[in-house]
Amino acid sequence: MTHIVAGNIAPEFSLKSLDQKEYSLRALLEHGPVVAAFFKISCPVCQFTFPFLERLHQCYGSASATFLAISQDDARATKSFASEYGLTFPLVLDADGYPVSNAYGLTNVPTIFLIDPDGKVKVSSMGFDKKELETIARELAERRKMALTPLFRPDEVIPANKPG
Repeated sequence: MTHIVAGNIAPEFSLKSLDQKEYSLRALLEHGPVVAAFFKISCPVCQFTFPFLERLHQCYGSASATFLAISQDDARATKSFASEYGLTFPLVLDADGYPVSNAYGLTNVPTIFLIDPDGKVKVSSMGFDKKELETIARELAERRKMALTPLFRPDEVIPANKPG
């Protein structure tokens, strides 16, 4: 379980992406909500979850919402993961003792946070949770004043959850 739950203030962080660009939570929140998704490349539940995060990003990510994947692996492995799962949103590295993962109190991955522009956590989700991903989609659609696009297709058999 993470100690950062809905209603808590998200700890500030600043991490470098694969292309050495600096991403700080404070700066990202100036542009709208942030979906921060922590992962490890060897995690099967992360491998299952991240294509759905990419779908969310394709529907709702824009100048008004930032998606950020926070990797607990090195740059080479993280780049390979992004390529294999078709991720187009930024990936940053939480290396050398996982300072950001520890600040967020993570014990499992994937762990996904929807952080409002005021810094408060709106959704805190551990593992794969279908309802919580749909909640993130609904929140982002409402914020952008657009119709909700179904995250899961009718032909997909998706479990309600998978523990991380």
